[in-house]
Amino acid sequence: MRTEYLKDLPPHWQPAAAVFAALGDETRQRILLLFEEGEELSIKTITSQFGFGRSTIVHHLAILEKVGALSSRRVGKLALYSVRPLTVLDALEKLRVYIEEEFTAASRACRRNLP
Repeated sequence: MRTEYLKDLPPHWQPAAAVFAALGDETRQRILLLFEEGEELSIKTITSQFGFGRSTIVHHLAILEKVGALSSRRVGKLALYSVRPLTVLDALEKLRVYIEEEFTAASRACRRNLP
């Protein structure tokens, strides 16, 4: 058993953990799924798709923006959001590499030692 990360995640893992935590919420997943490739959506457009108030949607957008899954730009008073897929893909890749390196190698070693 590994115990070195019980207290703190290693620094290189923290951005991926933040993405996974943000995506652990179904509403935030649904927000990301609204976007088509290259599309920008306003808060009003996003809010109109949910049964929540504007402040709730703004809260979810802020979390997604903080972890880098969304970016925003202002056009006058309008905030337009777009998906940053590479941020999510990077988190998934870190997890894939970890699983491949740690568990696949261990699995191969166990199979070699079987009678």
